[in-house]
Amino acid sequence: MRSAPPARLIRAAGAVVWAPGPDGIQVALISRRRYGDWTFPKGKCEPGEHVLETAIREVQEETGLPVILGRPLSHSTYERNGLPKRVDYWAAACREAPSAFVPNEEVDELEWLGIHEAAGRLSYEHDRAILAMFASGPAQSVPWILVRHASAGSKSRWAGDELARPLDARGAAESAALARLMACYGSARVVSSAAERCVATVAPYAARTGAKIELEPLFSPDQADQARAAARVSAIAAEGLPTVICAHRENMPVLLQALCARLGSPMPAGPPLRKGGFWVLHTAGERLVATEQHRPAES
Repeated sequence: MRSAPPARLIRAAGAVVWAPGPDGIQVALISRRRYGDWTFPKGKCEPGEHVLETAIREVQEETGLPVILGRPLSHSTYERNGLPKRVDYWAAACREAPSAFVPNEEVDELEWLGIHEAAGRLSYEHDRAILAMFASGPAQSVPWILVRHASAGSKSRWAGDELARPLDARGAAESAALARLMACYGSARVVSSAAERCVATVAPYAARTGAKIELEPLFSPDQADQARAAARVSAIAAEGLPTVICAHRENMPVLLQALCARLGSPMPAGPPLRKGGFWVLHTAGERLVATEQHRPAES
């Protein structure tokens, strides 16, 4: 007898939205009259929507607050209407000073509370666990994003200069999606291999955020001096700025290892990046505080 298929997983995302308060960090809690609870802003992914975009959208819709995602926190899992549900959370900083809250169809109240008071107000134990994880680390972090170039067809079928090989149609779509996803972490410096496929991968993001693309020949695939490439990425990281670096399968491990070595941390666990995939290393005070890996078609 054929076994029954696994239950469809409901994906959702939200955030612990924080802002400086008179007595320290405050977090935003929402009250939902329909459920009679106090919780964090969150909601289900729309069809084809990436969880990063869901987190940004749901916070905006429920609180009116535009936010930038910081370090990933964790996820909660529970059953909803007979189906398993997973909600992923991030720390999220307000892009601008919070304004007066306007009630909406989903949320009737929003309050900014200190960590201890928020823990007492939350209705669910899994929310208190998320809050504890937020409180255990830095609220503010700096993202270093290491992205592998998007799809660029077959190397064996390209007769021209390898550095000039362009993105294909799929790669162009991936680069547009990457612009939206990487913008969830705010604006950043953009450094790219000189290869056309790398430049084109980060061009939409650079246009969206107003960044200038800095070309780095040491990150090109034909660059044999890996020691110099590692030293260069370490020097870029030393400036402590949010940074996007676009490179290739051949040198991605070298660059990732150099970044982790600078932070005194081991390489993060995870599969090698697929085309259009990216690592986010969240740093605070020369420490690696969290990592995550994503790709445009994750959802």
